[in-house]
Amino acid sequence: MEIEQNTEKQIILLTVSGEDRPGLTTSLTGILGEYGADILDIGQADIHKNLNLAIVFEMNADDESAPLLKDILMKSYQLGLNIKFTPLSAQEYIQWANNRSKRRHVITVLSRHLSAYQIHEVTRVIAEHNLNIRTIYRVTHRPLPDDPDRKVCLELKVEGEIPDPEQMTREFLEVSSHVGVDISFQEDNMYYRNRRLVCFDMDSTLIQAEVMDELAKKAGSGEEVCAITASAMRGEIDFKESFTRRLKTLKGLPESTLAQVAKEIPLTEGAERLITTLKRYGYKTAIISGGFTYFGEYLKKRLGIDYVFANELEIKDGILTGNYVGEIVDGVKKADYLRTLAQIEGISTQQVVALGDGANDLPMLRTAGLGIAFQAKQTVKENAEHAISSLGLDGVLYLLGYRDRHIEKIN
Repeated sequence: MEIEQNTEKQIILLTVSGEDRPGLTTSLTGILGEYGADILDIGQADIHKNLNLAIVFEMNADDESAPLLKDILMKSYQLGLNIKFTPLSAQEYIQWANNRSKRRHVITVLSRHLSAYQIHEVTRVIAEHNLNIRTIYRVTHRPLPDDPDRKVCLELKVEGEIPDPEQMTREFLEVSSHVGVDISFQEDNMYYRNRRLVCFDMDSTLIQAEVMDELAKKAGSGEEVCAITASAMRGEIDFKESFTRRLKTLKGLPESTLAQVAKEIPLTEGAERLITTLKRYGYKTAIISGGFTYFGEYLKKRLGIDYVFANELEIKDGILTGNYVGEIVDGVKKADYLRTLAQIEGISTQQVVALGDGANDLPMLRTAGLGIAFQAKQTVKENAEHAISSLGLDGVLYLLGYRDRHIEKIN
């Protein structure tokens, strides 16, 4: 519904800048209130104690605006502020106000360090698609020099129509590869801050290893299995075929080896911070893996994961047979499990986040509302809508709209 012209009002844009301190906004709005002005829009930002404030207000056309402007100028002088008044015609205001129906998107930029050139390249793509940046907000703490755990994340909210979102995503991927920064591009809709379930691939995503490779090393078939694993991750051979071939090399391995390997495998950077935060904010979590249930259950107990779906090893008399029990969890099955969990939780798949690094994760990533290629091969990044390579798993929290202060509050 469009706003219609009202000729009985006069509209003024008030812009204010200067050193920020408590009480500035209340002083100025107090004067506006004394003269019966109505606020149509207001926005304020503070960067390194520098205030930028803008207020669009309206008054009855019959009222004399000169005394109000004089009082505002006097107060601004007392406060040491720079101030500017810009009269707006009714048509100018109507045109601006009716733009509220434009679609909005959130662009999240993540890196260990953000250079001016990186920001230039990101904003260049935005400008070339004729989008307007409404706000830029830093969601991480102010970076400190020489901080080894430094993370920098900016959230840009943009508005405008995008005829070809896939083309824009491809351009962001090119920028990401060129300048070494992660860029996530999401529609600012009802699902952006309303995800409820996060599904993890396990090997090389939640943990920093491929379990099959580690078991193969114990069985003496490490080089053979690593070669098959790498080929499968690149999407060169069918996952089911690679799985059965690799599994057969583990025949004769003692069951006790599983516990040993489980204790040796490190978690991925940021895994505990991510899952602790998700649980505190009421998310459900799941492992959906082409790996083994033994290790999934181990992580479930250690991290408090809610669901585990993976492949079950066949073990007889304490020895691995080289076979599996039940159905192989391949890419298609992963996507099926994600849909099943969404039904169990009573949510839309748009409220699901999925993370994985291999080609067999792509069906799951595409099914989820937010599918993230994490530390993935280039071919996987190119076929996923979102990717994180510069930060640990806790970088996912920034894509969900959380700030560091939200995270630290509950950890």
